Amino acid sequence: MKNIKRTIVAMTLAITGATAYAQTYPYQDHRLSAKERAADLCSRLTLEEKSLIMLDRSPAIPRLGIPQFAWWSEALHGVGRNGHCTLFPSCIGMAASFDDTLLERIYTAISDEARAKNTAQRRHGKVDKYQGLSFWTPTVNIFRDPRWGRGHETFGEDPHLTSRMGVRFVKGIQGHDENYLKAAACAKHFAVHSGPESLRHEFNAEVSRQDLYETYLPAFKACVQEGKVEAVMGAYNRTNGEPCCGSKTLLTDILRKKWGFEGHVVSDCWAIRDFHEGHKVTEGPLESVAMAVNNGCDLNCGELFVYVKEAVEKGMIKESRVDEALVYLFTTRMKLGMFDGKGKTPFDSIPYTAVDSSKMRALNRKASAKSVVLLKNENNLLPLNRTKIKTIGVIGPNANNRRALVGNYEGTASRYVTVLEGIQEYLGDEVRVLYSEGCHLHLGYVSPLSKGQDRNAEVEAVCEASDVVVLCLGLDAGLEGEEGDTGNQYASGDKPDLNLPGRQQEILELAVNSGKPVVLILLSGSALAVNWAEKHVPAIIQGWYPGAEGGRILAETLFGDINPEGHLPVTFYKGTEELPAFTDYAMEGRTYRYMKQDALYPFGYGLSYTTYAYSNLTVRGEQVGEDGTDITVTVKNTGKRTGTETVQVYIKIEKEDTPNAQLKAIRKVTLRPGEEKEVNIHLAKDAFGLCDKEGNFRTCKGEAKVYVGGQAPDRRSEELTGVKVQSVTLRTEDELLWEN
Repeated sequence: MKNIKRTIVAMTLAITGATAYAQTYPYQDHRLSAKERAADLCSRLTLEEKSLIMLDRSPAIPRLGIPQFAWWSEALHGVGRNGHCTLFPSCIGMAASFDDTLLERIYTAISDEARAKNTAQRRHGKVDKYQGLSFWTPTVNIFRDPRWGRGHETFGEDPHLTSRMGVRFVKGIQGHDENYLKAAACAKHFAVHSGPESLRHEFNAEVSRQDLYETYLPAFKACVQEGKVEAVMGAYNRTNGEPCCGSKTLLTDILRKKWGFEGHVVSDCWAIRDFHEGHKVTEGPLESVAMAVNNGCDLNCGELFVYVKEAVEKGMIKESRVDEALVYLFTTRMKLGMFDGKGKTPFDSIPYTAVDSSKMRALNRKASAKSVVLLKNENNLLPLNRTKIKTIGVIGPNANNRRALVGNYEGTASRYVTVLEGIQEYLGDEVRVLYSEGCHLHLGYVSPLSKGQDRNAEVEAVCEASDVVVLCLGLDAGLEGEEGDTGNQYASGDKPDLNLPGRQQEILELAVNSGKPVVLILLSGSALAVNWAEKHVPAIIQGWYPGAEGGRILAETLFGDINPEGHLPVTFYKGTEELPAFTDYAMEGRTYRYMKQDALYPFGYGLSYTTYAYSNLTVRGEQVGEDGTDITVTVKNTGKRTGTETVQVYIKIEKEDTPNAQLKAIRKVTLRPGEEKEVNIHLAKDAFGLCDKEGNFRTCKGEAKVYVGGQAPDRRSEELTGVKVQSVTLRTEDELLWEN
């Protein structure tokens, strides 16, 4: 590897030492398309130059006026790893809003900040890694197993919700200008990728064609065909034997030929070397590079594409394929305005003061508020009445934990508000707030050299002195995340089980046994099996990683200034014993679409401080037509608080061996007490389709049941809410919609 680095340095010096350009070329002509300009520029490069430009840190080539370009930047839930930004909730939290319109607003704001920061950084010096406009996100993998550490980067377990969120993410990042991208988004990790993290460099994910096309690919397809995403990143693992970053099936046959993808493909970081070091499908770097490039990988996050020149000279790669890759890459750079000088794009005027402005912070608070999910509220304990409380106890390792606000791939906020700080700020001097860390997040002790349980007595004292107790438990990004990013005692960022770590269950039971009313706030990026809490704790809130000001939002939710409207984008299971093996990528028995048992808390579930009633469900015709069908339903707020209901439409194909009812449409409707509105939803014919064993998408002759309500139509949701969703049955015909 040291020899590779020395070669890169030597080649870069030779290139950048050339005479600076003074000539005018066609690639500088704004009247030409971005692709035409890219092709002209590529034609003027030497093979040596081409190989270096295919690296994620592409060097400057002064003789042609090509600036240095760093491809690797992050914008998962704010401009990441690049200093100050507005730090929004984790993606799994934003998915809980079930609000794709809001999501586009959020990522429009994030791309505004990205442009403002990039413009300033280019003006004041060289732009390096994390400071560019090529963002390696969104993560649209399906969160199929709650043990996966990176699940909080995703939009959950459902292909429809993930697709809608993914498309809006891309549109928010890339903007809507006809000629320029505000920034370039990248759908990752293509494809069939969701752990285990510890095995990703050698693992082969085996998947049927049916599961591939019905579960793992739809969100990527939507990002490509609807969102026009500029880039796609391959995954570390193999899929059905092929390394994803060198897979002819994925990158050439599906992505390019079937879907018509026109952007560029980037490898995950250092994934190409896994071909020979981990997967053992090639003999060494040259063969790995040839496999990747020949099968559709255009850009290498890493250093191995320095071998592209040698591979071409040895006949292992055609130079025409290298040129094709370079045209894709330069087309993106042209669209970003990197060759057009200052002030040429409509985004160059975004001022640096847009970063973390009052407008951004207000949007951040709105995103946090809409992500909160109320899981339990026995006897309407919540919202709390501050006038009836003299002392409140705030307990737990996540009560004052900033890391539990932010998740991973984060930027730096100007201010963080933990749950403890949010409650203190909200109550001021009117109510006494007592605090105890309670226990370490995952160790047996808080203070080193103690014998453990070193905060138990304090927990009991706080509970004894308090009128109500708020317990803040869960995880943070030090326990769940990407391999190498977490510092935990577990499995490379994955969870070994779904239990509360360390002594958290112990202090939960201490608090409940005190006899005081307890509200449990869970901060985590994934589902936890809080079975004991469901039986014994009167009120439970899932707060996810709620963003920099999440503590303020959770305090306002506790006291009723905010009415919860979030819904679960993942299933909360009762334990790992209900799940197939982590390494099993078959969908049977996984997620709300295929599970047979009742969940602890189901997908789509979430309570409110008000109640809603549905009536007058009607549908156009009795048969699904060529243009699908239209449904209408009336939704009424039957409670005493203004609230926003999430109208969810599920479809169950009434045929043996078909999935459970699946989410197919979402509408948000805000209602005052007593107010009702008519909601109209169009369902395309595709909503009634399923993949057969060969992966072909078709409708089946028979019946389809359409469910409409504020939850999924499963038995557990009905048990938790006491509400049965409305339904109507339609006829469908046998028809092949498309062949895969």
